[in-house]
Amino acid sequence: MKKVIFILLVLSTIKIQAQDHKWTLRACVDYAIENNISVKQSELDLKTSEYNKKDAIGNFLPSLNASANHSWSIGLAQDPITFDAVNSTTKNLSGGISSSLDIYKGLQNINQLQRSKLQLLASQYQLDDMKDNISLSVANSFLQILFNKEQYKVLLTQHEISKEELSRTEELVNAGSLPKGDLLEIQATLASQEQQLVNAQNAILLSKIQLAQILLIKDYEHFDIVDTEYDVPNTFILSESPEAIISKAKVTRYNIKIAENNTKIANYNLKIAKGALQPSLSGSYNFGSNYFTSQLFNTPDFETQISDNKSHNFSIRLNIPIFNGFSGRNNVKRSQVDFDRSKYQLEQANLDLETNVYQAYNDAKGALKAYEAAQKTLSARQEAFNYSKERYNVGLLNAFDYNQSQSRFEQAQSDVVRTKYDYIFKLKVLEFYFGIPIIDIN
Repeated sequence: MKKVIFILLVLSTIKIQAQDHKWTLRACVDYAIENNISVKQSELDLKTSEYNKKDAIGNFLPSLNASANHSWSIGLAQDPITFDAVNSTTKNLSGGISSSLDIYKGLQNINQLQRSKLQLLASQYQLDDMKDNISLSVANSFLQILFNKEQYKVLLTQHEISKEELSRTEELVNAGSLPKGDLLEIQATLASQEQQLVNAQNAILLSKIQLAQILLIKDYEHFDIVDTEYDVPNTFILSESPEAIISKAKVTRYNIKIAENNTKIANYNLKIAKGALQPSLSGSYNFGSNYFTSQLFNTPDFETQISDNKSHNFSIRLNIPIFNGFSGRNNVKRSQVDFDRSKYQLEQANLDLETNVYQAYNDAKGALKAYEAAQKTLSARQEAFNYSKERYNVGLLNAFDYNQSQSRFEQAQSDVVRTKYDYIFKLKVLEFYFGIPIIDIN
């Protein structure tokens, strides 16, 4: 019984800790990168590239192989002395060691090694680029939750104000100072705000689920993030010119590095294809011996035969490709096409980067202007609402006009929250191109 109680206490403690645990942006990014399936697959691709590099290094080393063969012959056979056909049982054991080495192969081994190094680098770039994209996706979802939470707080504050107004309006209506229509108007406003609060809560839940799915977390019910108040960050990025950001992005962004690397790989593929058209020279060495025994006559012992039957073979082989059904030359032409295509892809990657940076730059500037305009609008709407509230309290404004003023004030508050987080994210995207980590929000 004590064990059962202990286990229940442990499980309840774990559950409470799970409920209390809230994720920071850095923790979300680190967890997503560590557990993302695509990242794990990309890490396997990196390992494969490492093995391919070892294969390319191995092409410079001589091969070494050993062989052995043991055979029996029962029945009609040829006497090795008289050469007569006789019935006998013979045994033969042979073995050897062989080695071969490429002396010249049209520089293919050298080019394959250089290509394998570039492929290893490309795999690393692909992995790093995938991690960056995941970080950007996580940050976007993280900020969306914060936006939804702040939006809910705005609506909740306004709802509390409306409940206070409802209580005051009921008193004035009961006293005969205000018509009953004003009370109905306030009640309708409260009902609308309650619906908005439900929608806001659903938006928070859905945004949490979206981030949890990115992190591959199944416990949606207890998943939550740290309630951090993010201010608009002070940044120098908008003082930089788009050209300066593009120049920095070409150094820091992996999609350009990948395209440049692929061009180099295609160039080495072309060199390898051309090398196949050149003569190749290889050398080989073989050592062997054998042991033979027969019922027909006495054969020397094992050690004597192995020593007497030793053989060495040295050879040099020159291969000159003359005609192979156009395959060699067609491989060169295909490799040339791939090389030309990779150059166009690199050019397109640079153009895409310039377009994306200009777009991100203009988006960030536009988001800043929208945020500043929303702040000015909020200030004006707040003054207008305060003035309407004063007039309503003294009976100079009806409930409908008062609610209209309050609704505009609520909308202005929501616009500030929306434009704030829109600006923060677009600012981080622009800084992302400049090489600033996405997790550095403040």
